[in-house]
Amino acid sequence: MVVMKNTEEQTIEQQQVKDTYKIAYILHFFLGAGNLLPWNAFITAIDYFARLYPTKNVERVFSVAYMSSSLLILLVLVVRHVSLSRAGVQARASSLRLRMNIGFSMFILAMMVAPTIDWTHCRSTMPYKSFLLTGVSVVVCGLADGLIGGSLIGFAGQLPKEYMQAVFAGTASSGVLVSILRVITKASLPENQQGLKTSTHFYFIVSAIILLICMICSNLLFTLPLIQNHYNQLNNQTNFPSTIKPKFRNTARKILGPTFGILSIYVVTLSIFPGFISDDNRKSRVLGDWYPILLIVVYNFSDLAGKSLTAVFIPSNKNIGKVIWACFGRVVFYPAFRVCLHGPRWLETDASIVFLTFMLGLTNGYLTSALMILAPKSVTVVEAETVAVVMAVALGLGLVGGSVLGWLWVI
Repeated sequence: MVVMKNTEEQTIEQQQVKDTYKIAYILHFFLGAGNLLPWNAFITAIDYFARLYPTKNVERVFSVAYMSSSLLILLVLVVRHVSLSRAGVQARASSLRLRMNIGFSMFILAMMVAPTIDWTHCRSTMPYKSFLLTGVSVVVCGLADGLIGGSLIGFAGQLPKEYMQAVFAGTASSGVLVSILRVITKASLPENQQGLKTSTHFYFIVSAIILLICMICSNLLFTLPLIQNHYNQLNNQTNFPSTIKPKFRNTARKILGPTFGILSIYVVTLSIFPGFISDDNRKSRVLGDWYPILLIVVYNFSDLAGKSLTAVFIPSNKNIGKVIWACFGRVVFYPAFRVCLHGPRWLETDASIVFLTFMLGLTNGYLTSALMILAPKSVTVVEAETVAVVMAVALGLGLVGGSVLGWLWVI
């Protein structure tokens, strides 16, 4: 009788092929950054879009459009994953590489829509159509996000845990990178309509160039000895005659706790961020239109700090229940932010909102990274990719649910 190896045993074997100069780790980190860079690019350009479309609630419209389209693709990937699981390992590898290339190509094209609209004067002559085109570019980015994110997370779930940590640390770093880029471009040009337009064009062009580099990195990843070794081992383990491939439904049932945990994380986060920062109930007299940008920067840095902490300390699988309860406990942010909006005057300060935003990002980053690492490692290697894909779908559901709930701040 052949005993299937769990993911911990697989990790030991994979360590026989060294990640020379940490290239595989760096590439996973960079691909994670590229996956979330377009989303961060749109929400960090909040001052630009808010000035162009002051009556449109652009942050909330963008959130719902982006997250809904991303979830749609994630659901398609689940169906596709079930059919591909019956195919050979090499067929799945080829499909993964193709999806990554298509996704990054969609990202690059969508990033150039906003500058192109201005260059063709479409925004001034046809404002409604320009807003519609901008919305379409956001939807395209969401589709590409689901395509790349679902594929990348599913792939990293089969590798040693540091590669999943690299992906999510990368997603957080994209927010930091985009925030710094936005601050530099905004501060270096005059505070007028033309200066804002020029800085935003430069900002989107640089983002498109970074995404092109990410596409090159995604192709380079599959040529590394570590990755080729992974596919060889997976092919050997799934070709045993006595290996019973588990059903998708049975595998999904094993991780109901982590699934609901990751869902709750993003329902809470996206119902507060980024929509809350543009809420008309609270404006900064001191910082003006720099205030929402400051909050985005604080959130992104704290999210990166949280996701980086799992490289230092990660709970064991037996403590996964405590991590899940900590996820549910984040509902405390609702009354906390509400009090800062309509509570005692001494709490209605910029400092209190900045502190809560920092804690929101820190807990989001750490708990997300912890659950996404622990869940695939709690099952056999044959089930690891399925678990990672299911967790990605739950994350997507949380993003959509949170984006919709974000409208409640307007009420």
